[in-house]
Formats: sequence, C-alpha cells, structure tokens
Amino acid sequence: MDRSKRTTLTIAIAASLSMLVALPAAAQATWKPEKPITIIVPWAAGGSTDQVTRVTAAEIEKALGQKVVVVNQPGASGSIGTKNALEAPKDGYTWTAGAAKDLGTYAVLGMLDTKIGDWALFLNVANVSTLSVNPNTPYKTVGELVDAMKAKPGQISVATAGVNSSGHSAIEAIAKATGVKYKHVTYDGGNPAVVATVAGETDATTQLTVEQAEMIRGKKLRPLAVVGDKPIEIDGYGTIEPLTKTVANFKDPPNYFGIFIPKGVPPEVIATVERIWAGEIAKSAALKSYATSRGAQFAPIAGADAMKAVMPAVQVNAWQAFDGGKAKVSPDTLGIPRP
Repeated sequence: MDRSKRTTLTIAIAASLSMLVALPAAAQATWKPEKPITIIVPWAAGGSTDQVTRVTAAEIEKALGQKVVVVNQPGASGSIGTKNALEAPKDGYTWTAGAAKDLGTYAVLGMLDTKIGDWALFLNVANVSTLSVNPNTPYKTVGELVDAMKAKPGQISVATAGVNSSGHSAIEAIAKATGVKYKHVTYDGGNPAVVATVAGETDATTQLTVEQAEMIRGKKLRPLAVVGDKPIEIDGYGTIEPLTKTVANFKDPPNYFGIFIPKGVPPEVIATVERIWAGEIAKSAALKSYATSRGAQFAPIAGADAMKAVMPAVQVNAWQAFDGGKAKVSPDTLGIPRP
C-alpha cells in the first residue's frame, strides 16, 4: 500500500481515538443493551457491505456481550434498507451499514430525505474499485477497452450494484475522464454484479476490489486497473496497476465503509460504540485480515474525524451525479460544495 496513503489514514485514526478523552462525563455512561441489535445491510448478501459488516458485527457482539443480527434488505440502490434504519425507533437497537458516500447523496438523487449529518459514523475499511472484464472478452488493457467503448458507444456492458453504488461511481468517473459511453446493467448488490460478469452476462464490472478478489484469484475475472492512482496487492494474485497509468490525472478519493447509527438515539449508545471503536475495533485482527486479503485499507475511524474523512468522496459522488444529469437536487443546496 502507498506510504503516503498509509500515513494519512494513520493520522486520521490517531486523531479519532484521541477525541474520546474529551467526552463529557454524561456521555461516558456505558450502554448495556438488553436485547439483540439489528444492523440492516441495504445490499444483497455476499457483497462488500455484507462481508465487512458481518466481520465487524462479530467484534461488536463480543465487546457488548449481546447478539448483533445482520439483516439484508436490498433494493433501490441501498435506499430501502437505509430508510428502514432511519425510521426505526431511536432506541439504539437498529443501525445500518454501507459506503458513507451513499448517505451523502441519497437526497441529491431524490431517493431518500437524509443527509450524512443525520448519522453517527463508525468506519471500518476504505475500499477501491477495480475495472475488470470477463476473461472471454478480447480486452487485455484499459486502452483496448476504452477504444472499444469509443468504437461502439453504449454497447459495451458494465455491471454495477445500481445508481449510487461504488461501481456506478467508478464507471461514471472513467466515462467522464475518457469520454466513452457504456451500457449500464444494474443488480441488487455488488456480488450479483460481479457474478454476472463472470457468467458473461456483461462484459465488465467496476465493483469494489473486495467483491472481486476471489474471482480475480481464480482467474474468472481479468483485472485491467484499479480505479484510482495507487496500485494494490491481492493475496494470491499480485499487483493491479492504477488507472492513472493509462488515464492521466485520474483521481478517486477513498471510499470509506462502516456502521451508521441514526442521530437521536440515547447518547450513551454513541459513547459506548465510540469506545468500542477506539478499543476492540482498532485492535481487531479479524478486520485487519479481511482488509489485507481483499485489497482494502483497515480504517477504524469514528466521530468528527470520520465525517472529515468521508466528505471528499461525498462531494465527488454528489457532483458526479449532478453533472451527469442524474441528480434531482443540486448538491450545493444540501451543503455539499464542489470538490
């Protein structure tokens, strides 16, 4: 992993942990849940959110001494499950999970009336997308795929988990940078999108690397580039070079994932989870192993530092949707400035 990126993440994590020292006494009360906690994953089973949430839930369960149940509620690009978590009783027993940038852009897309400031953020990993193709396609390089997309506008199919998904953001960024047009094929989750490309239903996918890692290792997908400016290593495969080797000046901010608790719950709920993040989650060997084996970055960040960390991706995603004609509301009216 790039040393500068590791340094940035280390600083953010250290600052996040130090904030707990300054918590007022009222917020230091310990929450002891009396019944199971539900984490709604608003995407299909097997995708990136589902994978990392189940690892994280097991760590939270051990720390709290209470059952944590992960429930998949996919649909409408994650907005259905997120809405259910937002509208649940504010007693601290219903949370959600996913990519933090989604919380910042649901309102922009007219999907859900919520802003990222409506949630307490507990981040666990930062993910990147990879541009991969079915190995039976003729495309061996990014250049060859881009040339084909230009020669056959709107005919090369790309599988993603839907509008507002990480995969969609990635292919939109590529399209904007290269001027290509593509055929967008959507699925209810990253795993189904990846499987569709493996099966030959689509030519390519730009879903998260963590969702593709097993298929890449098994040579069922051919990775062409990481959608970013840094290479990544996948255990059992090797290095995947960045898109910037082919598309100059291409940049994509880190895509942070985590657990999200709607504001309005008792303050001791937030304070207790923050302490778990500073302790058990920050030291979690299981989460570290998950990240390193799938080309993700271990990033246990909470509180104000989490909000600061996710805003670059929120800005890019929101304005990308607006510039692409997919937004229902201008991001600046929601307090999201242009990046």
